[in-house]
Amino acid sequence: MSTTNYPSASPQSQPPKKDSKNLIIGLLAVGILGTWGYFLWDKNKSDQQITQLKTQYVAVDSSKNELQKSFDAAVIRLDSLTGHNNELEGKLSERNSEISKLKGAIASKLKKERLTEREKTELKSQIQELNDKINNLEAEVARLTQENQVLTTEKTALTADKEKLTTDLATTTTVKDELAKKVDIASTLNASNISITPINEKSGGREKVTTTAKRVDKLVIAFDVDNRIAQAGSTEVYVSVTDPEGKPVTVEALGSGTFTTREEGDKFYTFKMPVDIETGKKKHVEFPWKQNSAFKTGAYKIEVYHNGFKIGEGVSTLKKGGLFS
Repeated sequence: MSTTNYPSASPQSQPPKKDSKNLIIGLLAVGILGTWGYFLWDKNKSDQQITQLKTQYVAVDSSKNELQKSFDAAVIRLDSLTGHNNELEGKLSERNSEISKLKGAIASKLKKERLTEREKTELKSQIQELNDKINNLEAEVARLTQENQVLTTEKTALTADKEKLTTDLATTTTVKDELAKKVDIASTLNASNISITPINEKSGGREKVTTTAKRVDKLVIAFDVDNRIAQAGSTEVYVSVTDPEGKPVTVEALGSGTFTTREEGDKFYTFKMPVDIETGKKKHVEFPWKQNSAFKTGAYKIEVYHNGFKIGEGVSTLKKGGLFS
């Protein structure tokens, strides 16, 4: 058997396969590196853009903050003015209204997150206008404050004058009252020639002085009064009668009652009568006292009062068999 030696076909194809694989791997590596390079470049570019935007935002935000600070400073000045000058608010209400409107407009614009250049310009102008108005308001407040200080000084002086006048008036009133009291006391009538006459009334209108108690129908009380300074006119004289048992004779149905004396307090009076007087002239007064019960045996005391003072008194004694007094 013959043997033919030819080279084998399979071993000869192995090297080309290995080279192709290495080439593919190389191309993939280059692609991956390129992709990472692009990503790095793109990220760097994005970071630059973000940094620029941040810078621009900071600049915009800083501009707005400056406007806000200017506005806040103006508001603080305004609050200081209105807070310490409440008394002047009424006089400055019109200016305060204008300032409040302007302040509200500025505050409304500053609430926006982003401001255009036009809005910034408008805000700067409005804040300047607000400061100008506050300056004018400060000047007006200073002027009004000075006026108020002058008025306060004048008011203090007037108050002192008023207090002095009040004190002087009180002193004058006191003196006047004291003088009036002295005049009042000095105007009290003087009583003299007091007499008490027991009378028995006979038929036909005849009257007779009696000495018997059971026959007495009335007591005629008479006296003279005068005063050299009392004003002419009518005044009242009170007469108090005390019976022999020491009891006041009072008959309400006949006009008895009580009055106030200056020294004895309240006191019963038996009757009172009007007296017409003339300054400096003596006046004779008579009054017949009739009571609704029989007169008792013993001494009857008669007291005459005017202006709260006792001005005279007398005693009349009635007996069973006669009269002596």
